[in-house]
Amino acid sequence: MSYGRYNPQSPSQSYAPSAPELPAYSSPPPHSAAYTQSPSHAPPHSSYNSSHGYGQAPPSSSGYPPSSSGGGYSSFPPGTHPEVIRAFQMVDRDQSGFIDEKELQQVLTSGFQKFNIGTIRLLMFLFKHPNEPLRVGPKEFAALWNCLGHWRGIFERYDKDRSGKIDPLELRDALYGIGYAVPGSVLQLLLSKYSDGTGRRVELGFDSFVECGMIIKGLTDKFKEKDTRYTGSATLSYDAFMSMVIPFLVSYD
Repeated sequence: MSYGRYNPQSPSQSYAPSAPELPAYSSPPPHSAAYTQSPSHAPPHSSYNSSHGYGQAPPSSSGYPPSSSGGGYSSFPPGTHPEVIRAFQMVDRDQSGFIDEKELQQVLTSGFQKFNIGTIRLLMFLFKHPNEPLRVGPKEFAALWNCLGHWRGIFERYDKDRSGKIDPLELRDALYGIGYAVPGSVLQLLLSKYSDGTGRRVELGFDSFVECGMIIKGLTDKFKEKDTRYTGSATLSYDAFMSMVIPFLVSYD
């Protein structure tokens, strides 16, 4: 059974959150080129109209503290773009070297688009150091920013009508395009979380799209750790099953 276009984790490796690599075009190019990002790149500038409210990089104005390789910020990966460092410093007002969920929400809303607190809590849970409380330091922040850059490239490719939203068909195509053939029943169940109860078609903003993608990828990666032969089946204990699933259910409520 194929789980997608990414390398399987070894059983001894803990879950490292990331986004799948954007696949090569197999059809005529869409409206804009795909965007991928590494920690050495500046915060992204979107090809979308600014009225959509996302893709705006934190301004390099005098409102940010100057970047520094010293102080509490020496843990950024080598080559991290100064704007990413400044974005972190801007919200780390107590200069503790860590940011909490409210501070992360502020900086991501400035750098990408409005992020709901549910998505923020899921990202905090996935990216925080296992031995830390619910907060992220420079290294985790750079990895998170990098991951969101990849997800945004996927979002922009599959938002075919350039609406700034992903509808159910676009979500199906996006997940399939990065290697996840999610059954329709599972997709419906996932989308029901974002329904407003009026019966209108669900459309996902970037933050909800990231949340969906991270849930699908995270649970698939966890399952793969148990399905070592990649057959599509696995045997696991009740405790292991609950430990696998519960974090994705409770961390963003």
